[in-house]
Amino acid sequence: MRLGLEGRRALVTGATKGIGFAVAQELVREGVDVTICARTAADLDAAAERLAADGGGRVHAQACDVTDAEQVRALVGAAVAAHGGLDIVVNNAGGATAGSFEELSNEAWQRDIEIKLFAQLNVVREAIPHLKKSVAPRVVNIGAVYARNPDASFFASSVTRAACHNLTKVLAQEYGPAGILVNAVNVGLIATPQWDSLWQRKAPDRPRDEFLDQLAATEIPLGRFGDVTEVSGVVAFLASDRASYITGTAIDVAGGLGRSA
Repeated sequence: MRLGLEGRRALVTGATKGIGFAVAQELVREGVDVTICARTAADLDAAAERLAADGGGRVHAQACDVTDAEQVRALVGAAVAAHGGLDIVVNNAGGATAGSFEELSNEAWQRDIEIKLFAQLNVVREAIPHLKKSVAPRVVNIGAVYARNPDASFFASSVTRAACHNLTKVLAQEYGPAGILVNAVNVGLIATPQWDSLWQRKAPDRPRDEFLDQLAATEIPLGRFGDVTEVSGVVAFLASDRASYITGTAIDVAGGLGRSA
């Protein structure tokens, strides 16, 4: 399906692997000029090369720690300079913080809040003046189903993602009159490299695939992990004119995981 995104300009954070890379790839293939960022320059170069080989939109890559407001200011400025403006922001940067309540230190909580909540705040704050100039401004925040379905096994994510969920809601309310649509895609168990750390922590003596297959069978009604392209397709839809009357919404891409209405 062609979504009519040709010529639009996007910024995707945390875009060198996993969901972020899949989103950038989907947008580039739709003809979007995309700026990608991550903290590691070598990873960025490799990702940009792969994206450019796909054809479609142009690709700009810049190293950035999205928890650093000054680096984010430079990133957004470079994205606008590279492509002449900004229409789409996809906040994908994040990470898994392992630990129960008693195991999580204040420092661990601070890191989790910074990489999830403050990363989104930093990017949106810098992007808003440019999005106000766009004919089709979109913000898509990648979250987690734990935002509405807390799980003590994912303690920090359950708390921090709830804050991100409400950030999406209030941004949609505040910037709706300006025509800026703000939505979230809340993911469940998606096959990305971050699950290796959970496997090593929970069951290092068991084969990885066996551990993950059992986790999926236990937790997910569809009985399997999701693929990153099942997330990126939803993001591209929300970025398109097909979703022009959708804002303040969180779409779960989780195979039925979660019990919220």
